[in-house]
Order: sequence, then structure tokens, then C-alpha cells
Amino acid sequence: MKKTSLILCAVAAAAACLAEAACSSRGDASVATPARAVHAAPAKEADLDNTLHAVGLLTPKDEARLSFKVGGLIESIKVEEGQSVKTGQVLAVLKQTEISASVEQARQTSAKAKRDLDRGKALLADGVTTEEAVQDLTTAFNVASAAQSGTEFNAEHTRIQASVDGVVLRKMAEANEVVQAGQTVLILGGANRGWVVRIGLADRDVVRTRLGDVARVEFDAWPGQKFVGRVSNIASAADAATGTFTVEVQLEAGGARFVQGLVAKVALSPQSSGKVKVIPVQALVEANDKEAGVFVLDRSRQAVHRISIQIGRMNGGQIEVLDGLPAGAEVVTDGAAFLENGEAVRVVAR
Repeated sequence: MKKTSLILCAVAAAAACLAEAACSSRGDASVATPARAVHAAPAKEADLDNTLHAVGLLTPKDEARLSFKVGGLIESIKVEEGQSVKTGQVLAVLKQTEISASVEQARQTSAKAKRDLDRGKALLADGVTTEEAVQDLTTAFNVASAAQSGTEFNAEHTRIQASVDGVVLRKMAEANEVVQAGQTVLILGGANRGWVVRIGLADRDVVRTRLGDVARVEFDAWPGQKFVGRVSNIASAADAATGTFTVEVQLEAGGARFVQGLVAKVALSPQSSGKVKVIPVQALVEANDKEAGVFVLDRSRQAVHRISIQIGRMNGGQIEVLDGLPAGAEVVTDGAAFLENGEAVRVVAR
């Protein structure tokens, strides 16, 4: 009996321990994890630096790709790259042997057609031939005459002449090479309309650019010297290879000796300006080109949810929001990198 009482006491003690452990476990579970402390900032309207920066190449405003009207063997190219030329100056010539033979053949064919026509008219007057035969001879003569005119025209364009005063930018062929009709032989830069820097702008930048916008241009060839330019042309379509829009900046040489191909650093100041929506840059949790993620604060629930926004320029710790952020929204700044979507937070004042 005594032994039985001891066993019952031991069982009761074990049960009491288990009950106490269970109560302790329930007490620990009731303790909530504290909400993460974060800082938040509202989206606001602000002025950003409107300057666009780009790199481009210096080139003459007028750039002509010169070629022969017909194909053939080049007899000579009389200029070299970088050489200045005058209007009407002969730059390159094709060998004339084949061209001259073609002209002579066309002339002989035309002369024979004329003799046949004259003979046919005489036979018609004598009643030996028909009116239809004479009409056919007339057509043959007209065709031969047209062919002669075309051949003589081509023969006149077997030499390349400078269309304007300028500089030979590139030489694309050499003497004794065979070239096809229309194949570029020389690239000539005209000096009459000055020099331009061609730059490529993204779509979000080109829409803010206008003709006449002022630009400051620098070259490594003239360290510390700034050249003044203005936007003179804006492409209406994007370049298929780069996806950018070509913009020309007309330069004032200011006495400098420009040469084609210099690399230019351009700072363009668009005329269009105004306030834009901005948020602190530390609010971005991820960014990929134009798209970024931010956590927006829901004060009624004291929680955050993540959204994607479209971003633009960045300046002075602020980044432009182009689209995707509701009006009056607050974004999480400090602590944003550690949050999860829908997480409860505690906003701490700065």
C-alpha cells in the first residue's frame, strides 16, 4: 500500500510539471514579435537639374558620300584623307576604255537606225514598202537615240567632282580597284554650313529637347575650353541599331581648327523645365534601368506593400518618379531593404 502511494505521488508530481510547462509555453506564444521600425517620407514636387549629358562625335554639317554613276576600274584617286578641296575639283576618275567603247557602240547603233529610217521613208515614197514598216523603223531609231543619250550621260559621270568646298573625310577605295555603280568611293565634308556634334538621346530625354536648346561642348583636344552650341536637328525616329534618337548640336568654332571624328562631351540644357515628383533615392529596393521597386506605407494598417514605379533622373539624393506612385503616397526610406510585402511596421520620426 505504501508502495502504491509513492507511485501515485510521483505521477501527480509529473502531471503538475507538465501542466506548468504547458502554461509557460502558452505564455511565450502570446508575446508578439515587435513591428520593425522604419522611416518614411512623402513623395513631393521639386526642381531637378535639367541638364542632359551625352557623348558624341564632331563632324561637318554637310557630309556627302560620293560615287560613280556606272561601275568600272578606277584609274586614279587624286586626293587623300584630310585634304581640302574646292567646288568642281576632280577627285577620282574611271578608266575610259570600256566607257568609250559603250558610247561608240551606242552612236553607231543610232546612226544605223537613222539610215534605215531614211531608206524606209524613200521606199515608202516609191510605194515599195508599207506605212507600218516605216513606223517600226521610226520606233527603232527613237530607241537607239534614247540609248545613246543614256550612255553619253553615264560617260559624263565617270569622274567624281567636289560638289562644295570641303574636306575629304574618308577614302573608301584605291586606284585599280573595280567598283560598282553607286558604291561609295569618297566621303566629303562640306565646310559651308559649319560643324555639328551628333549625340544619341533616350526617348525620355529627347522629348524634353527642343530646337535651339543651348549646349556646352568640351573636347579633350582643348582641355578647359568650352564651346557653345545649339540644337539644330532632332531625329523623328529612333536608330534601329541603338534605339536612341540622333540629335545634332551646331557648334561655334571660336577660331579652333576642327577635324572630323573628335569625341565631344555635351551638356545640354533643355528649355522645358518645371517641378517633378521625387522621392529619396534610398527608398529604392531594386532598380533596373527605368523600373524600380519601393515600399508604400499604409498608415491605417501600419503595414507596407511593395509596388513597381517608373523612374527618371537622379540629383541630390532625389530621384524622379515618372509613373506608378499614387498621389500623396509615403514611401519607406531607412529600413526598406529588410521588409517583406504586407509586413507590419512602426514609423519612427527622425
